[in-house]
Amino acid sequence: MSIYDAAMRYKAAGVPLVILAGTEYGSGSSRDWAAKGTMLLGVRAVIAASFERIHRSNLVFMGVLPLEFTDGESAESLHLTGRETFDITGVSDGLVPRGNASVRAVAPDGTVTEFTAKVRIDTPDEITYYRHGGILPYVLRELVRDVSR
Repeated sequence: MSIYDAAMRYKAAGVPLVILAGTEYGSGSSRDWAAKGTMLLGVRAVIAASFERIHRSNLVFMGVLPLEFTDGESAESLHLTGRETFDITGVSDGLVPRGNASVRAVAPDGTVTEFTAKVRIDTPDEITYYRHGGILPYVLRELVRDVSR
């Protein structure tokens, strides 16, 4: 099945997706469209070894959580295949720029892998955009708030 068809099935079932990636995730992408496509496919977080600078911020602007493996860790070193179910904690309360999140990955055979990832939301403004689900929902809420005054 194509990635799109699989993503649409997960989206229809209400299952958010996580991408596991290597270094410089987003390099060579079509900038904001790559982040829009990621969000439209139902991806809620990307866990990468590193991000291309602009793509990382575009993910935040689309409401997608960019996380980085800590130094020396990777999907390979943690034996992650992408078939796991992921729980990411530490981002709803107390989120600070460049803070940490706890990730718990459960493989189909029940094997549990836990690790800490760096939250690559780098500024207070980016935290605001992320909390609103992206920059567009934030701007729309601000416009509605201003009109209702």
